Amino acid sequence: MRVQGIKDEIKGILLDMDGLLVNSENLYWEANIQAAKEADLGTPDDIYLKLVGSTTNDMDDFYLKYFKNKEQRDQFIKRTDDLVWQWTEEGKLKLRPGVQKALDLFQKAGLPMAVVTSNTEDVVEHNLWATGSRNYFQFHLNYDDVKKNNVKPKPAPDIYLLAAKKLQVPQNNILAFEDSSPGLLAAVNANLKCVMVPDLIPASKKDYQNAVFVCQDFYQFLKKVC
Repeated sequence: MRVQGIKDEIKGILLDMDGLLVNSENLYWEANIQAAKEADLGTPDDIYLKLVGSTTNDMDDFYLKYFKNKEQRDQFIKRTDDLVWQWTEEGKLKLRPGVQKALDLFQKAGLPMAVVTSNTEDVVEHNLWATGSRNYFQFHLNYDDVKKNNVKPKPAPDIYLLAAKKLQVPQNNILAFEDSSPGLLAAVNANLKCVMVPDLIPASKKDYQNAVFVCQDFYQFLKKVC
């Protein structure tokens, strides 16, 4: 597949999941607000925006600031995850604009595809099957794979390096897609070309420097496919 502005032919695709393939970041945000109110945490409604694509250290700092103890923290996380799971079952999880058309095009072009995400195995499978997209992908790597391989999560490049090796496509012929700055950084540090499609957080000046393109949605990217 040829893409305007990219010299190398694209022979493989790697995609993030939350906020990129699906609208789950919005669901997590809504679930965070509801769980926080139920627990009377007093956190501002926009606190989740500070956690989008955040590192493990960022999450730990957040928990230390707003939770009295580990039990309260774990209850909040479980309630948030349960709400998103429930809403996914109810059909509220959707593919983001242009994703279906892009997946169909990549598949028609014979490009191997895989998901590279910081979410967990059970959530990835649940989300992909719920949106009817699971069979587009040869495999997915997730947080469970990070732990199993004893490597660093995003924004470290480790999981993208694992994915590129498993995809069996030369790195210069792989195109990655991300919605967040840490994810974009992970792909770029793995020497991959990466398109950014921001979700809740707009792209920064640094993101524009790191990404091959910043597109408002997949429809805009597809206009660049030759």
